Amino acid sequence: MKIYFTRHGETEWNSRNIICGRTDIELSVKGHLQAKALADRLSAEHNDIDMIVCSPMKRARDTAGYAAAALGIEPVYDDRLREWDYGSFEGKPRDTEGFLENKLEFGCRMAGGGESVFDLVNRVYGLIDELCEKYPDKNILLVCHGGVCRVIETYFRDMTREEFANFFMGNCELKWGEK
Repeated sequence: MKIYFTRHGETEWNSRNIICGRTDIELSVKGHLQAKALADRLSAEHNDIDMIVCSPMKRARDTAGYAAAALGIEPVYDDRLREWDYGSFEGKPRDTEGFLENKLEFGCRMAGGGESVFDLVNRVYGLIDELCEKYPDKNILLVCHGGVCRVIETYFRDMTREEFANFFMGNCELKWGEK
């Protein structure tokens, strides 16, 4: 079983380096082009994908739409792939004081009522475990968000706190792990 995962295409907030968690923002023109290029790559190089599971947020849904059309697979939406709730950091520049530190306090929720890393890991690992149990013979594409991709990476590869803090997944970058 292979679990492919990708981050949605670029949004205006991504291009401006703004923290975008639960704000349901659309893809930019560039994001649509990235999603189309990803779909072309999937169709040409990774047509072993049997199932697409996607965050219900617009930017991920639109990205998944291109992949679905290219692969002939109807996506399934799952709330557990929604982006990390960054609390009061939402909509602020990524270099906002305290953001990186707050992100690394695994057991503490983000300031202003957001999620902790443990909250995020619980829901994302739960989904992956469930998919592995229900579909052990399927290759699955997860279409989600940067914070969620960081957690998916830890499912397949141990990371130090420093590696976790510095992990970055580009828009429409594709990674995978095997179970």
